[in-house]
Order: sequence, then structure tokens, then C-alpha cells
Amino acid sequence: HVQLVESGGGSVQAGGSLRLSCAASGYTDCMAWFRQAPGKELEWVSSISGDGSNTVYTDSVKGRFTISRDNAKNTVSLQMTSLKSEDAALYYCTAGGGNHWGQGTQVTVS
Repeated sequence: HVQLVESGGGSVQAGGSLRLSCAASGYTDCMAWFRQAPGKELEWVSSISGDGSNTVYTDSVKGRFTISRDNAKNTVSLQMTSLKSEDAALYYCTAGGGNHWGQGTQVTVS
């Protein structure tokens, strides 16, 4: 049974930083972050391979966001810097190609 629990969301001023974490019990394969802003479609943000050696990002966050994982602690993180108003959204951690989702953590950028 895969369980995903996100944390680390909050409110930050534009230009600031936040670090999201996802505690992933029972899963060690590819994982990803998605986000959804009010009134907008769900958007893929970044993915990381099971061993952390491969990472990919949507163009809008390249150079600002960094995805990483610590398999010893079963966590996947998303370090977000230089945040913009358009980054504000509910961020979800996913696993298994979208078969498993966390409850989401809110990011607000003012």
C-alpha cells in the first residue's frame, strides 16, 4: 500500500523560497510533483527516477526548482526558489505513474 503525505507548503513573497516534502511509504520508483492553480488544469512540474539520477522539469520552473529524493528516509523533496505569483497552486506528490496521489500542500505567493 503506497501512502504519500506532502508537507512544507505555505505563504511566501514573490522571490522567496519554499521546500516541499513528500513522505512516501512503500514506494521507491519514479515519483513526480504536479500542481493545480484555481481555475486551471492540473500541471506536471517535475519527475525523479527511482535512484534519483534522472530529473526532469517543466520549462517554467527550470533553474528555479530542484527535485530530489532520499530513499533511506523515503522522502521526495521539491526545493522552490525565486517563486513567482504563477507558482501559487496546490502541489501534489505522485507515484506509480499517477496511480498514487498525496492530499496536496498549498503554496501561496504574494
